[in-house]
Formats: sequence, structure tokens, C-alpha cells
Amino acid sequence: MASQLAPAIEFRTAPGSRYLLAFEPGHLPVLRWPVLVVGGGAAGAGAALEAAAAGAEVLILQKDVDETSNTYRAQGGIAAAVDREDNFEHHAGDTLGVGCGLADESVVQSIIEQGPDIVAWLERMGVVFDSSGNSIGKGLSLEGGHSFPRVLSAEGDATGKAIQLALTAQLDRQTLIHRRADLIVVDLLTAGDRCIGVVALNASRQLVLILAGTTILATGASGQLYRETTNPSIATGDGVAMAWRAGACIEDLEFVQFHPTTLYIAGAARVLISEAVRGAGARLVDRHGQRVMDGLHPDLDLAPRDVVSRAILDRMVATGDTNVFLDASGISAIQRFPGIARMCAAFGIDIDRDPIPVRPGAHYQIGGVRTDKCASTGVEGLLACGEVAATGLYGANRLASNSLLEALVMGRIAGREAAKVGHLPGFVDLQDLVPCHPRHDHLDPGRSADLNLDDMLYSLKSLMWRQAGLIRDARALQDAIEKIVFWAKVLHSRPMQERRWVELSNMLCVSRLLCASALRREESRGTHFRSDYPDRDDQEWNRHTRTRREEQKS
Repeated sequence: MASQLAPAIEFRTAPGSRYLLAFEPGHLPVLRWPVLVVGGGAAGAGAALEAAAAGAEVLILQKDVDETSNTYRAQGGIAAAVDREDNFEHHAGDTLGVGCGLADESVVQSIIEQGPDIVAWLERMGVVFDSSGNSIGKGLSLEGGHSFPRVLSAEGDATGKAIQLALTAQLDRQTLIHRRADLIVVDLLTAGDRCIGVVALNASRQLVLILAGTTILATGASGQLYRETTNPSIATGDGVAMAWRAGACIEDLEFVQFHPTTLYIAGAARVLISEAVRGAGARLVDRHGQRVMDGLHPDLDLAPRDVVSRAILDRMVATGDTNVFLDASGISAIQRFPGIARMCAAFGIDIDRDPIPVRPGAHYQIGGVRTDKCASTGVEGLLACGEVAATGLYGANRLASNSLLEALVMGRIAGREAAKVGHLPGFVDLQDLVPCHPRHDHLDPGRSADLNLDDMLYSLKSLMWRQAGLIRDARALQDAIEKIVFWAKVLHSRPMQERRWVELSNMLCVSRLLCASALRREESRGTHFRSDYPDRDDQEWNRHTRTRREEQKS
């Protein structure tokens, strides 16, 4: 239980390099906004709507169009205890159980109890949940780790899309909210101990300063660290990297949830096959038709995701195959999951008849920027919500479909908190602004042409998949850290010229922090599995890992 957690293990990681951005603030364009939200998914949209409702002007910076957000891609749904036979205690108990002793009981209770209110709020925003003939009139699905059917869906397997479109429509109706997708945030800006905005890169590769009374990070995930992932291309860990460089605490980054079932076809983009398909009765089988989960867990295919993912990996090794299969025959899958059916049909797979080739992929960043119940990061003027944040809800593993609930609860809280500030601090002096991105001095522009960013990116993703993925050990993690540090030095010896450079820099930063946290935790718990420490160790490791950046040496 949360009250029995030992003190967190905290360690600091040296930045290892100097500032990347050397600029004279007086020579750059400056924008000023009371509230700045970085990210436009469920958390960012919820924050912006709540801040505007309190009377604050809001600027949302989106990295790309709505369709690239993890919210838009969410298939399964949103978990809430709305059935008369269900209750908050059951939902909280399931969440704490999956969290393996590291979830914060008070946070779990607070967020779970807001589930029905969030569902009602979404309906007011225009979301239409799928109906059913039960007592509440809404369809409820059962997913792994849940003791009751409590996952609400919209448009079958397009819940995230329905939520994103509804929230975006509301954003566009608000005169106090402005959205831009033409600026790439490079880093947070600090003056003294306070975050006062960001520095961004425009389409002409020019820097722009955006000063804000409060900055809200809602940047989403870091799934692109891995070769196999369900995450969109924009999920490059930007928020965690920026917050760490600005002095925020990063918590439990070693915990990464791998989804057991991503569509696996060589050469095709990896796409999620929702857990709801297994909840409806689909079974995981190998090429011989043998069930993967037989005898491994009482919940079989609906066991916690880390258990199912490692079982699939073990079966792949045993059979020498690159994937297993999801057998959805006999459950009217085309009718119940039209989006998945269309996606598979594009590859000649009839999901009512043909087994679906699947394998695990990086899916959800459980750790992140440590926040309190008010979304505060501990850095004045900086809040965080959604997948970028570590609120205490998940612990060592995420209960399926809790993420949209948490994003909306904490996003709305962040918006209300930001609106309380609503103005720029009066002491800001542009000459005092400090960008935090690392750099090496004496850059040689002539060396930039010999660096292949695509090759470095693929090498990093492959390294993380092999050595910091589903199964880890000390030797592999230490080797990964050494390679990542070397690659970062190479990258930072070249000048920043484009978005890909910024993203790769952030990915290298977060990869190093993740590997360091995974190396530090000498046990196996939840999504973190160490083959050299295969057992859970509550006596020593029933605690969080927290990472902070060392003070920059002059």
C-alpha cells in the first residue's frame, strides 16, 4: 500500500555537456501568453478548456495535427465505475493490484472517484458512447486486470478518435483558446528557479520565444524510443527531456508498458490491436494453434499486460517465430471492431476467419515527470499532465484504459491551477532567460554533413528494444548507456538545424535516463523485468526511483 512505501531512491545524472542554444533574446521574436499548453491530446485539450472556462487566454502548441496524437489512436476506451454492480473500491483495488505496491492509494482513490463525472463531462463535450441494453444504457467491456466490465467505448474501437474530435471541436469554439501546429518546442525557458515559457523553432528554422505565466506540459509519450511500438511518430519523449533539463524530478522511468498485441507484418507500420478484442473472447495462439497463456496465469489472455507480453516473447523464442497469432474467429470481430477489421483487411486479413499476426510493442510510458495532486512539477510555473506525468496512479504497471481517465482528470486540474496565475511574472528580464538544451562549444558546421540522423535514430531504437525492452540485465543496460552517451556527444557536436535533430536529442536524453533507472532497480516488478534479478524485492525496492539533473557547472 502507498502508506508503506519506503523512501524513494533518488539519484542525479550529470548533463555532460554545455548549452545547445546560444542566442541573444533581444534579437528574437517574443510572444506572450497567460497560459501555454504544449500538446493537444486529451490532457492538453482538457487543460486548455478548463483554463479558458476560468477566464484565462490560452495558447496550445501542437507538434502535429490531431490525428497523430495517442489520444486519437486510443482504441479500447475509458475506464470508469459506472455500473451499479461495480464501485470505486473495486476499480481502485484493481488499479492498486496491477501497480504492484508502488501506486499511491490516495491518488488512485481521487482519480477513480472522478470517473463518472469525467464520463458525464465528455458527453457534454459531444462524445457519444456506445449504447447497450443494460441498466445504464452504455456498453461496458472487460479488459485485462479489471474485475468488472467498466470500459466505455465510442464507435466500437475508435474511442480516442471520438474524444479527440469532440474536444477539438470545443477548442475551436473558444475565443480564448488559440492553437498552433507550426512551431516545434525546442526547450523550456527558466529565469531563476521559475519556468517562464519555451523557445520554439518555426517553419523557417528560426527561434521564437514564447513567454507564459504558466506552462503546461501535455506532450505525451516516448514510445518511439523502441523499434517496436504502437506510438505515433511524434512520441519522442520531448516533455520528459525538457522537464529534466529544467530541473524537474523524473520518477520511475524504468516502467514502460509493452502492449502484447500489435499487428506484425514485415514492412508495415506497427498498429495496436486493442485489448478489447481479447476481452471479447479472442485467444492468443502460436503457429501450431496452441494457446500461449495456458497454465501461465489464471486470467489467461486477460492477465496483466507485462505477463502476457513476456509470455508471447517466450513462445516466439521457443517456436523460432517472429510473432504469435490472435484468433478472433467466432466473436463477430468485424462487426464489433470495424476499425481493426478495416486495418487488417488492407493486408488481406479477414479477422472473422484469419488469425492476426501479433507481437508486443512499447505502448505506454508509466513513469515521467513527477507531479503532485495539483499537477505541479516542483518547478515554479511548470505543470504536467497526461502520459508525460507520473502522478502516482500507476505504480509499476498501468491498468488498461485508465489513461484517458487520468489524462482528463489531471488535465482539467492543471488548467484550473494555471488559470489562477494567469499573468506573466513582473520580474522577467529577457537577458536572464536560460535555455537548458545541452551543447558542446566550438561547433564545426562543416562536420554536420557526415552525420546520418536516420541511421543514428534506427540504431537507438534497435538498441533500446534489445537491451532495455521486455527483458533487461545489468550488462546490457550499462552497455546501452555507454553507447547512448557516445551518440549524444556526436549529435551535440553538430549544430541544431531541424526538428529531427531536436527529437533525436530528446530521445537520447530520455533513453539514458530510462536505462539508468532500470539499472538502478535491482529487482523485477510490474513492467520492469531483470533477468539477473528475476524476483520482486519488497524489502529493498518497494520504493520509487527519482532522477534529477545536477546543477550545471560553469
